[in-house]
Amino acid sequence: MATPNITMDPITRIEGQLAVECVAENGVIVDAWSVSKLFRGIEVVLKGRAPEDAFYVTQRMCGVCPTSHGHASSKAVEAIDPSFRLPNGARIVRNILEGAEWLHSHIFHFYALAALDYVNPAKALQADIANTIALAKEKGIAIDDYAAVQARVLKLVQGGDLSIFTNGWWGIDPVANPEEADELYNPDMPAELHLIGVAQYLKGLEMQAVAAQIIAIIGGKFPMPMTSVAGGTAWMPRADKLDDCLFRLKEVADFIKRQMIPYTFAIAPYYVSALSYGQGVGNFLSWGCFDRSSMTPENRYLPAGFIKSAVGLNVVNRPDPKMVTEDVGRSWYKNSSNLMPFDGATEPVTNFEYDLGGKYSWGKAPKYAGDPMEAGPLARILVAYMDTDSPTNSLIRGVVDNAVATLGIELTDLVSTLGRVAARNLEAAVAAELAFEWVDELVVELRKGRADFWTSYSARSGEGVATWEAPRGALAHYIKTAGGRIENYQIVTPSTWILSPRNDDGAPGPMEAALIGTPVANIERPIEAARVIRSFDP
Repeated sequence: MATPNITMDPITRIEGQLAVECVAENGVIVDAWSVSKLFRGIEVVLKGRAPEDAFYVTQRMCGVCPTSHGHASSKAVEAIDPSFRLPNGARIVRNILEGAEWLHSHIFHFYALAALDYVNPAKALQADIANTIALAKEKGIAIDDYAAVQARVLKLVQGGDLSIFTNGWWGIDPVANPEEADELYNPDMPAELHLIGVAQYLKGLEMQAVAAQIIAIIGGKFPMPMTSVAGGTAWMPRADKLDDCLFRLKEVADFIKRQMIPYTFAIAPYYVSALSYGQGVGNFLSWGCFDRSSMTPENRYLPAGFIKSAVGLNVVNRPDPKMVTEDVGRSWYKNSSNLMPFDGATEPVTNFEYDLGGKYSWGKAPKYAGDPMEAGPLARILVAYMDTDSPTNSLIRGVVDNAVATLGIELTDLVSTLGRVAARNLEAAVAAELAFEWVDELVVELRKGRADFWTSYSARSGEGVATWEAPRGALAHYIKTAGGRIENYQIVTPSTWILSPRNDDGAPGPMEAALIGTPVANIERPIEAARVIRSFDP
């Protein structure tokens, strides 16, 4: 095994415990390792606790997508009783709450976590304001106060600190050495487009907070909302609270439609090379999300399905959560590999070594029917696009076909670094449109006086599984109970899928596979590799 000559640790700009090591030869990455450096151990914490506790404990898995874990945990506990039926009002409320989670997460990812891979704030100081306004109009982007944004950046520069824009240049000072920093970006991208990007970055921070306010209105607080407990929802919607949600939803949806999406289309041509790398394993899994009244995964607004590369993108099959197994041969666990989560274990080793040829990650390596699978917005978009039986198929096809035509690419080009970023932003637009539908549906239910939100529920002994989707990908909670206590609880998160180490067959995880073959112009500043990694939202 060659010695890694690229190390990125940590990956995220805000926080995180992910490291990536790569071997680059002749300007191309030939090997990569995804190293999850944090043992979370939520499964261990839950043993012996009351099943209802899972709603509160599992949300602590993640500060960005706690709502999704809360919903999955309640659904898993509810699934222990096969006769349980979620009240229709609760179904709608959970959809709105989950939708707000997605809007918050997708906006936050694109701007706070990924934007600086494509936008140089220092370059924005070179922009002409009149030309910036003209360019925004040409690209269909809502006009902002670009002069004020430029002045704000200038004030940071004059103070000698770029503040929130500082991290991400591998030691380069983009103010003192603008030419050196500009090498990380496409030199043909005009300064005016950089300025528009900085303006959207700042606005995006506001908009993700507005989406989080919707979660707080319904869930009591954010992060870790409190209302989607097993049995339904503890939130009783009133007209004024629905107005509060709808007002904020309109603001966020307008931002996505008039700024986020057209800006995505505007910068994509300058990074068209990112369509040629980052393909990954070519297998895609979605458990489906946002329930319809039928409460079946295949009939969800975003349907459940999986696609295997050996069959082709146009073949979608229904997934079975019992077909999931997890390997730990390359992970710091002492339990056995190839366990289905109902029989799974989370037994960390107490003395471990960091060995890229052996065990090197706290992440397990999940497989579906024997293969690693990519999860996330790209997987969901592809499954929903190809599933012509889905009631939402025409909506998804309209959004995707418009994007493909606007960018002048093929559908298969979306299976790439740039395509993965685009899919997440397109999905934000879809989630916003669906959220309006759920609000309308809830209003109709309330006016008819037939909305129900709660069924008294007490977990019995048995087992249950909930398949769901967090903004970042496929999420499944598996629970076994006995005597009113949790006997075993296993969670297969989006991170488990996308940041997987090699499995026991030697196959790399989705992000590792996507890195292999990626061109890197400068191994000291591997911006291309960072773009691949952050396209998965690590």
